[in-house]
Amino acid sequence: MTDQTLPATDALAATGITGRPVTIAVVGAGNRGSAYARWAAAHPERVRIVAVAEPREYQRKVLAEAHGIPAEQTFTSWRDLVAAGKLADAAIIATQDHDHVEPAVALADQGYHLMVEKPMAPDEEGCRALVDAVRRAGVMFAVCHVLRYTPYTQLVKQVIDSGRLGDIMSVQHLEPVGYWHVAHSYVRGNWRREDESSSMLLAKSCHDIDWLRYVVGAPIERVSSFGRLSHFRPENQPAGAAERCLDCAVESTCAYSAKKLYLGQIRRGDTGWPLHTVTDDLTEDGVTKALATGPYGRCVYRCDNDVVDHQVVSLEFAGGVTGTFTMTAFAEKGHRRTQIFGTQGSLDCDGEHVRVFDFLTDRTEVLSVAATGSDAGSGHGGGDAGLVDSFIAALAAGDPGLIRSGGLESLETHLAVFAAERARHAGTVEPVEAVTVG
Repeated sequence: MTDQTLPATDALAATGITGRPVTIAVVGAGNRGSAYARWAAAHPERVRIVAVAEPREYQRKVLAEAHGIPAEQTFTSWRDLVAAGKLADAAIIATQDHDHVEPAVALADQGYHLMVEKPMAPDEEGCRALVDAVRRAGVMFAVCHVLRYTPYTQLVKQVIDSGRLGDIMSVQHLEPVGYWHVAHSYVRGNWRREDESSSMLLAKSCHDIDWLRYVVGAPIERVSSFGRLSHFRPENQPAGAAERCLDCAVESTCAYSAKKLYLGQIRRGDTGWPLHTVTDDLTEDGVTKALATGPYGRCVYRCDNDVVDHQVVSLEFAGGVTGTFTMTAFAEKGHRRTQIFGTQGSLDCDGEHVRVFDFLTDRTEVLSVAATGSDAGSGHGGGDAGLVDSFIAALAAGDPGLIRSGGLESLETHLAVFAAERARHAGTVEPVEAVTVG
């Protein structure tokens, strides 16, 4: 199976865009949609943002002004964008997780090529509906698995594909989400509840399950999983703590203090992510008001969160390769760390350096990539730029083979995540359904 939702037919190649920039409509002008649009602004000779659909006035206005989008192509709803007819070559879908499928299907039916934020949907039915719609419409499709596009990943993949490690036998992979990032996004924030978003494994770590499938180069066939919400619970609230950090007598001794995180950030003069998700008023007074009334000022032990704060997944790939993935809140936020074990050597990598140990020579070679931030605020180590670059190149050339995260493999790795969640809840080993071109 290739990682293309569609075959590279002559008809599809005829959709190549020549002689002008690719045009894009952005659906969802939050952190992710705005980040992808900023790349476009830096490459006006290749791409232009020509329409936006976003219900929040401030975010809609900021993106429209940044890209010179006329008022008649600025919409409060994706439905209004659809009703206006086809305004661009492609659309970026960067709405909340449960709002991906409906606009994506409608826009695909209008002939828009699609770049959809991960996860594709919070359930298997939605994922399949999206992939089916793309195939039916004959449009190109990229899922925002940005880790596939980083220079670091390409270096790891180059070492593995060169045969230096021999046959891969097993892999260990760690995502240290970080204590404050989990508190922000998965305890206080938009991804704190499965019924409003999805499981933690899908919302945060489908990136990682997908990455493992990509670097191993084989489908995932069986999974098991263990994990739970252990710490961010009411019974663990310290004695004397209040409902909100601004009112708390013990706040200064709490690692998860909202005052420490958000007011500390604004006092350092940093108005980037995640502060702009807390408030549009990026002043100390504005942040203080948001913490007094909004969700990000709540005590982490008194929120309505239910997603896990630590989880382990065991994986078996086609051919017998085994793997483990660990996600934890309880770490310093930083690069993912991976060990890969082969019959001729092993690889130890930390997001910046790739250490290759050769069994024949007993020597270690250290390979490096430029140090870049690993999170959304810093472009995912070059992954954001690599994704958009590849998507635009694919559209310009009419070649879906330039997209590394197409619909079929993305569906496959989403199915592995859903299977892992079934295994975690039931205490079972679950098979992962094979995905084939139908």
